[in-house]
Amino acid sequence: MSDAARPPVPPGGGNAFESPFAGRLLSEQVTNPNIRVGRYSYYSGYYHGHSFDDCARYLSPGPDAADRLIVGSFCSIGTGACFVMAGNQGHRADWVSSFPFHYMAEEPAFAGAADGYLPAGDTVVGNDVWIGAEAMILPGLRIGDGAVIGARAVVTRDVAPYQVVAGNPARPLRSRFPEAEVALLLEMRWWDWEPDALAAAMPLLCSGDVAGLHARWRAARS
Repeated sequence: MSDAARPPVPPGGGNAFESPFAGRLLSEQVTNPNIRVGRYSYYSGYYHGHSFDDCARYLSPGPDAADRLIVGSFCSIGTGACFVMAGNQGHRADWVSSFPFHYMAEEPAFAGAADGYLPAGDTVVGNDVWIGAEAMILPGLRIGDGAVIGARAVVTRDVAPYQVVAGNPARPLRSRFPEAEVALLLEMRWWDWEPDALAAAMPLLCSGDVAGLHARWRAARS
């Protein structure tokens, strides 16, 4: 089904997805201006029902939001994936109490409470990243191009390009490609190519021949 023919995201209730076998482009469902998305990235959220906006937890849509969620191009995001935003949300584990008294200032006993909020910075997901179902990405992290995040992983640290991580906390399992091939992929940045270049290279993109793709790219540039 074309994007134009898809039903709109329900304003309340219902399921934002028509099938467990069909994701929806982020560009057709994101309404929060503090979520920025690249081309062709999609969220396959049928089993949780909500649109991608709700995957960004505690992210204000207003101009006062300290952090943004930035997702690159060609990303595949599984159902129930969660990006925790809003820094520490006012909880300071290094204080005597981690309770956010400041946000209940109407209580007389809490008068004079300091604001413990600390921003974490933007959460940035690179290009061609695959995030498994119900994975959780903690605030302010960088997920490198080509990375794979296992289902239900809890990501507490930056993930290097083309690294595969899983578990709680998420730990590196392996790299998708040898270091030299990762360097070639990062040099080519195929996710930035124009549609005609993608079409011409599609047989190689759907193979493991990184060197062949790089050779074709170099030849096209010469």
